[in-house]
Amino acid sequence: MTATVPLHAIAHGRSGDKGNRLNVNIIARSPDHWPTLLSEVTEARVQALFAHRGVTKVVRYTLPKLQALNFVIDDALEGGVNSSLAIDTHGKCLSYLVLGMEVRVPSKPRENPHPHSFASPASSRLSGGTEHEE
Repeated sequence: MTATVPLHAIAHGRSGDKGNRLNVNIIARSPDHWPTLLSEVTEARVQALFAHRGVTKVVRYTLPKLQALNFVIDDALEGGVNSSLAIDTHGKCLSYLVLGMEVRVPSKPRENPHPHSFASPASSRLSGGTEHEE
């Protein structure tokens, strides 16, 4: 059995920018969630999330000792802070776009380390997740 939950239920994130390059880090809240990050949060899915911004390339780096993923996203900031006419071209808050991605997770994890985690199919329904039979 699996449940679909927003990524922020099992991970947190940080982001930053340099020129027209965005850097997004996604960090598992628990070691139990690391396999889900590896399988569900892919370069292709992240590139699709940023397609509307004209992204040309996404590279994912895995940091297993930190149970984190680092995404380097090219051409996501409309030229960067000094070039764009947009009101806010900084990448500081763009990790939230990734953290809103839905991921499939086991519906009964071994631990429940975070209050936004899910403990059962019923609790995932309460937090907006949905169940799936596998």
